[in-house]
Amino acid sequence: MLEAMSLAILIGSLLVVGAVFTSLFSARFGAPILLVFLLVGLLAGEDGLGIEFSNFAGAYFIGSIALAIILFESGFETRWQTLKIALGPSLLLATLGVLVTAGLVGLGAHLLFDWSWLASLLLGTIVASTDAAAVFFLLRVGGISLRDRVRSTLEVESGSNDPMAIFLTIALVGIAGAGAARGEEQAILSLMRSLVTQIGFGGLLGLLGGVVIARIAKAVEFEPALQPIVVLAFALVLFAATNMVGGSGFLAVYCAGLVCGNTRIRHALAVRRFQRGMSWLAQIAMFLTLGLLAAPSDFPAVLLPAIALALVLMLLARPLAVWLCLLPFGFSRHETAFIAWVGLRGAVSILLAIVPLIGGVPEGRAIFNVAFVVVLVSLIVQGWTIGRVARFLGLVVPSRQGLVERIELELPGRGDHEVVAYRVHPDSAVGRGGRIPRWARPSLVLRDGRSLRFETAGRLQDGDQVYIVTATDHIRLLDHLFARPAETAGDAALFGDFGLSAQARMGELGDAYGFEVPEAVRGQTVADVIRETLDGDIEEGDRVACGPVDLIVRRVDEDRDVAEVGLALERSGPRPRLPLFQNRREIAAWLRTRRAARKARRDAAAAPPVPKRDDESTKVGDNAA
Repeated sequence: MLEAMSLAILIGSLLVVGAVFTSLFSARFGAPILLVFLLVGLLAGEDGLGIEFSNFAGAYFIGSIALAIILFESGFETRWQTLKIALGPSLLLATLGVLVTAGLVGLGAHLLFDWSWLASLLLGTIVASTDAAAVFFLLRVGGISLRDRVRSTLEVESGSNDPMAIFLTIALVGIAGAGAARGEEQAILSLMRSLVTQIGFGGLLGLLGGVVIARIAKAVEFEPALQPIVVLAFALVLFAATNMVGGSGFLAVYCAGLVCGNTRIRHALAVRRFQRGMSWLAQIAMFLTLGLLAAPSDFPAVLLPAIALALVLMLLARPLAVWLCLLPFGFSRHETAFIAWVGLRGAVSILLAIVPLIGGVPEGRAIFNVAFVVVLVSLIVQGWTIGRVARFLGLVVPSRQGLVERIELELPGRGDHEVVAYRVHPDSAVGRGGRIPRWARPSLVLRDGRSLRFETAGRLQDGDQVYIVTATDHIRLLDHLFARPAETAGDAALFGDFGLSAQARMGELGDAYGFEVPEAVRGQTVADVIRETLDGDIEEGDRVACGPVDLIVRRVDEDRDVAEVGLALERSGPRPRLPLFQNRREIAAWLRTRRAARKARRDAAAAPPVPKRDDESTKVGDNAA
């Protein structure tokens, strides 16, 4: 008994260590790290090293706990500002988007496989949601800087759409097992009641539970090392309790993490670091477990139709669902296309594919194998190309430089101060010898491994790491002091060749650089043109084509309006014009054009014929003679 337990611990630990070390391969070759974890599990399984693992109920148990930890950490890392930017489109993607995707993939599965409609729709719901772990990793760790609204929409969607897919999958498995006995109408009514209960209880208990957890973590002085453990333990209590009363535990822990992460609690930095470590461990455990559960020798029987179904998902179902959901929100064609492409499937889909096996669905094993292949194709094709697609669509914006680390400092009473650490950049205002305000004097300077007082450190040098105690309201001012200026933060492809006033008139600009400016906009300022073109959704790095030049937003002010503009004399190359994903303004303009054309045709048809002139009649008569 002791030897078997030791062997299990040894094998499990070696798999975790192997998965972590293989992440070096991911960093070097750009492979999605979660794909690497999954492949390690496959290689260690019965068709690889021979480790036999077929406990589907145990795998679902492990995966559910791991997913609860990941969703709590996802909510904990999501800021209210992010939620505010992306709440509408994300919730629509997490509900209607999941339903549309599930329906279209179910239709594709019904055509590609000889399955019943129920089994086909079940497969559609299993692969309908994006994977929070994969999306969060690729966006936050992948080194891609995107516009805030695009990034926020993807993050909030990936964290909130899992409960919908989980509910639909469990409900359809229940209908498959009991629907025939209770009648189709009763099964559908039960499904609707369960949907309301799951979402209602899950959301309400999650918000209330988050408030309770945050208040406990804020009021009770735990040992610093125990604080993160208590917070996570309460989150798992909430997860289990919500499931027991019929709500969605996954939705509850995500909402609780959202509340806790946006509340000032004790030892918040330690809690955040612990959550990240536990989230990584949960991802590794889930992917390794699900990899061990699969048998690659079973894949050839479903490989070709499964790859075809993955293409249906990536190229038809997900893009159509995203376009329909984002249509009311004015996303551009390129933004819609990118959000459609970043629809990575991951461990959640494989976890849900276990449910039909546990529920005794006849096609359960085939559904599991097809879902596994779809996840592999998604991680390989989409996960490996996200950066290239973002650059191809022109959605990469300059990264924000300056801030290195922000550490919260707890003071008695109502103090609201923080300790922030910055690394000095030679091109920043501080690095060029600019004066540091008295309120921003560093408390400590780290240089070449030595700790120095600011008074004895002399002029700050390139690479110095400085620690400053300051009021939270002053953080934005410090960011500007220690950040690289726009004109040196990148080449002309990002910020333009030189800057110009946002209040410059377009007519003067066109006269100075020799290109035509439409008469209607000659009197407008550069800021006005950018604001109208972007429909008020302005971020640093946005570009507006203007004849042979590009106007580039270098900096926005606190009201998210244009504060500084760059001018690129040579265009960075024509952006691709996608024939799909028209937004509501483009559709409205097309409809107006169509109506105007129909009206012109009707007016032409209703107009009386033009009478012929006498000289024309004479000519005709003469010609006839």
